[in-house]
Amino acid sequence: MAHLGLTRVRERMYAACERSGRDLDAVDLLVVSKNRSDEDVAAVYEAGQRLFAENREQGLRTRVASDLPTDITWHFVGPLQSRKAAYVGNHIDLLHSMDRMKLARLWADRCATPVLIQFNLAAEPQKSGFAPSNADQALEACLDLGLDVRGVMAIPPLTKDPEDARPWFRSLRTIFDGFADAHSEITVCSMGMTNDLEVAIEEGSTLVRVGRAIFEPDH
Repeated sequence: MAHLGLTRVRERMYAACERSGRDLDAVDLLVVSKNRSDEDVAAVYEAGQRLFAENREQGLRTRVASDLPTDITWHFVGPLQSRKAAYVGNHIDLLHSMDRMKLARLWADRCATPVLIQFNLAAEPQKSGFAPSNADQALEACLDLGLDVRGVMAIPPLTKDPEDARPWFRSLRTIFDGFADAHSEITVCSMGMTNDLEVAIEEGSTLVRVGRAIFEPDH
């Protein structure tokens, strides 16, 4: 069954891959379902999508308790309070927001779920994440704790023109390349959302996180 929002986003992704000379299957789509009904999620699922994400523990709890298909793969993309880490870690396949050492130590003690290291590329005070200048130290510290690090994630500063995000995406891809060169299990560069997914793909994203363009295709 076709789904307008999903179809349009995939068309945008494929066009960006073609422009940048990348394989059409080089980038995964993560559908961010926060604040959407189970019926909305089911409609996207029925169109073939299996990878979804929530950004709050309560939202994830609601999905887990729902009647949605059990073969959905859930990721977590939002800031995570330490006291909620154990539940989240035991109900997802990947955490995108490993953003501080306190959480890393707790995660190492309570779950083995793979993670992405989150970077605060522009040192924005309202955002969490490791500093790019400490990237290597952050990775080694997480690995020393025994975390299963699979890649990197960042949310660049909000801009009106998606092109303005290009240097930030390029910066994260540079960090990712350095990690991946040294560690074969690091394969995920999570960057790009509704407004800037094309630029992110052109700069090497391997996974884009999209919500609004999926569920509100005409806005």
